Amino acid sequence: MSTLAVTIIQTRLFWENVAANLQMLEEKINSIPEKTEIVVLPEMFSTGFSMQPEVFAETMDGESVEWMKFIAKKNNIVLTGSLIIKENDRYFNRLLWMLPNGQYGFYDKRHLFGFAGEDKHYSPGNKRLIASVKGWRINLQVCYDLRFPVWSRQRLQQNEQQEMLPEYDLLIYVANWPERRSHAWKTLLCARAIENQSYVVGVNRVGNDGTDISHSGNSMVIDPLGEVLYHNADDEDIFTITLEKEHLENVRTKFPFWQDGDLFKIEG
Repeated sequence: MSTLAVTIIQTRLFWENVAANLQMLEEKINSIPEKTEIVVLPEMFSTGFSMQPEVFAETMDGESVEWMKFIAKKNNIVLTGSLIIKENDRYFNRLLWMLPNGQYGFYDKRHLFGFAGEDKHYSPGNKRLIASVKGWRINLQVCYDLRFPVWSRQRLQQNEQQEMLPEYDLLIYVANWPERRSHAWKTLLCARAIENQSYVVGVNRVGNDGTDISHSGNSMVIDPLGEVLYHNADDEDIFTITLEKEHLENVRTKFPFWQDGDLFKIEG
């Protein structure tokens, strides 16, 4: 059974300062002492959770995407996190999944945070991204998506042996989740792991943003039984953990709850 090394970067962000954030994050990534395969950055890692896409949006051949390509290749990692992207005269909170060879996939945040006016500035996505690494299937989502369990719900898929199996093995959330609602963040991350019988990684920022909203991090790694393998509040941290496919398969075999799930289809 394969393993997967994942590194979380829980950090402060320089408010709406792309150059400073890219430099800071490059230094942090270069400092990772262990061998790792995936590095996860927070939501809108180059700007913070900005509602000024007209000022800070980049294109898919812009500075931050090119930076991701450079860093992924240099460090031989998959690099993921979300950026403000402009495409076809619309703005997206777009998570990129950047491979070391420069190829990438992307996911546009589906659930826009109307409480902060995100829906007034950005367009929602309508398609999930399930990435694949070393036989692991990884569902990639952004912040507020966490509150909507149907969007992350396991769907059964047929493998080459005609067996019906869960669609993914790891669920990743990148976030700028405020400290005042940290209880919901921690509770829902555990719930997503339990109900989907999947590993869950949630990566959040720390510190105050430019609107004086405080973020306490509380980045977490949770196993498919809902057990917390890593949790850090308030501190900047770089943490690498190795996930075990054997443990995941043992849980799903011993407790095959996934077989009894409802069949459904999500309309975009």
